[in-house]
Amino acid sequence: MLKQLKVVAVVLLSLGMVNVHAEGMKTDSSGFSKEGLEKITHVYQEEVNNGHIPGVVILIKRHGKLAYNQAIGYQDKAKQIPMKRNDIFRNYSMTKPFVAVAAMQLMEQGKLTLADSISKFIPELKGMKVAVEEKNKDTVTYKLVTVNRDIQIIDLLRHTSGIVYGEITKNPFLQDAYKKEKLVNQELAYDVRGLTPDEEINAFSKIPLSTQPGTNWEYSLSVDLLGRVVEKITGQRLGDYLKDNLFAPLNMKDTGFMVKKTDLSRLAEPLAVDPFTQKPIHLIDVSQQPQNDSGGAGSVTTADDYMNFISMLLDKGSYNHHSILSPASIKLMTSDQLGDRTTLPNSPGQLLMGVDGYTFGLGFMVRKENGLAGVLGSKGEYMWAGAAGTFFWVEPEKDLCVVVMSQVPGPIRPYYRRLIKDLVDSALVD
Repeated sequence: MLKQLKVVAVVLLSLGMVNVHAEGMKTDSSGFSKEGLEKITHVYQEEVNNGHIPGVVILIKRHGKLAYNQAIGYQDKAKQIPMKRNDIFRNYSMTKPFVAVAAMQLMEQGKLTLADSISKFIPELKGMKVAVEEKNKDTVTYKLVTVNRDIQIIDLLRHTSGIVYGEITKNPFLQDAYKKEKLVNQELAYDVRGLTPDEEINAFSKIPLSTQPGTNWEYSLSVDLLGRVVEKITGQRLGDYLKDNLFAPLNMKDTGFMVKKTDLSRLAEPLAVDPFTQKPIHLIDVSQQPQNDSGGAGSVTTADDYMNFISMLLDKGSYNHHSILSPASIKLMTSDQLGDRTTLPNSPGQLLMGVDGYTFGLGFMVRKENGLAGVLGSKGEYMWAGAAGTFFWVEPEKDLCVVVMSQVPGPIRPYYRRLIKDLVDSALVD
């Protein structure tokens, strides 16, 4: 009888139905420990119970299969509406990878090269100026000098254009300039959707750059401008191009730049007040079509839609045997594109998670080594996040991708990004 049981156990193990880790820990076929995945649910339920977050949807995929999918907490805490897996989230900067993929598609079609000057497509931005700081004792002034070279497409993709975010830059001269030209919304951060595409281009043409193009990484409105380039090349509104060439092929049926009236009941809402800062929370209004489709911060999506997108990235540009991008393009986008360039005022890792060890590719932050970073992960993983609390990463070494959808803006965001990275990677034991 004992011999027969052993034979059955061997058969089950060979079929992947049961897996026992070296120390006796039970895992599923995706290599996660049951206890580790349960811990994720417990930790986030505690965050909901403590009033720190309204709710969250987390999807974890490995070896092509969902290993974890949970909707925890509330879609709308004030109305006591439970979170559902298909709820819709304001994506903010997780829009940027969509536009990066669009630009690379156009490159593969021969409609642009990464070294093209953006003035080839937007002549108004030829020969821009750079604001150079000059100090005279206690006085700081700014002198405008002409760029050494025009901004290139690659600069927009890797944030080395000299463009900034007026909300983030430490340069007071540029802070004022961005406010004057309405590239900062003084009522709602990271919302420039009130400008038409032509008005936005005109605003960029009047504002100097922070540094010479190609010399420094500074997180910025670069991808909003890249969206304008996509529109100039294709003759389509950005959202229409993305729908035809990305969202539809990837079955991202709830992704776009506004939420239809019939779907507003699925829109996830933040808490009314940030529990950590005690400041009121206000997010962009996505119930109306914007004046421009903001390639840097304007989209909405669901966890499943975004999982389809990053699954394509993990599968080297392919989704359900449909090619979105070539493996060569994915490899280039997820490789170090900064080299020894400066990263002032914040490096990518410090900005996103408060850790070192990361560089930037073309649309994604990329981990340099297994070490050198204060968070679990592996060399070559890539990721980005959104200002309202959304986050994703792709870890090719582990055949793993993760989507976290929540509406938790504010300075607590880097902590939650580190938290979920550590919880997921530590739950993976095989």
